[in-house]
Amino acid sequence: MEPLKGSQRKYLRAQAHHLKPLVMVGAKGVTPQLIGSVDLALTDHELIKVKFVEFKEAKKEIAAEIAQATQSELVGLIGNIAILYRPNPDPEKRKIHAA
Repeated sequence: MEPLKGSQRKYLRAQAHHLKPLVMVGAKGVTPQLIGSVDLALTDHELIKVKFVEFKEAKKEIAAEIAQATQSELVGLIGNIAILYRPNPDPEKRKIHAA
């Protein structure tokens, strides 16, 4: 996946505004189960929010780690919530078109 442009990130942040966090990073931190949950959520929704309940001081590093593990793009960090985006591999099934 090619890196997103600034305008694309802005568009995706606007699209994510109304979304509720689907995955929570809790006391166990980054686990294979957490990565699996994020991966599944990205497959289903393409654009998701991940909330940091714990590890708030290391959220930038953890968000980047989750994005790398799921081959997604970190669109932004707002407060204790990370916004991740990964387009559906099938162009026919894409819900969001970040042009």
